[in-house]
Amino acid sequence: MGRRILNDALRTMVNAERRGKAMVELRPISNVVSSFLKIMKDRGYVKSFQVHDPHRVGRITVELQGRIKDCKALTYRQDIKARDIEQFRLKMLPTRQWGYVVITTPDGLLDHEEATRRNLGGQVIGFFH
Repeated sequence: MGRRILNDALRTMVNAERRGKAMVELRPISNVVSSFLKIMKDRGYVKSFQVHDPHRVGRITVELQGRIKDCKALTYRQDIKARDIEQFRLKMLPTRQWGYVVITTPDGLLDHEEATRRNLGGQVIGFFH
């Protein structure tokens, strides 16, 4: 169920970007969605986001930047070792210059650059570019 919530939220953002909208509202939400959005914000793909009523079903209002080309959550969580992250990134992303693979590690959700820097492996949950 959690994977579907993440995938629905990411697809909603991609569709809003393609329509040229400046803001999008995501619901239902989860902690994984807000952590994924934090990584996107840190990397400059999203201007800001605000979580409303997180203890119930909740919703997140996201202010879009206009940089998202594609964003997907993997329905299968693939285990990946720290030394294999670069090969996986080259296989999944269209170019070497831009895009990020998001990995859940023992230290929380990290993008591929931070996971490589910390020498951590984990499960791949999605990517964006």
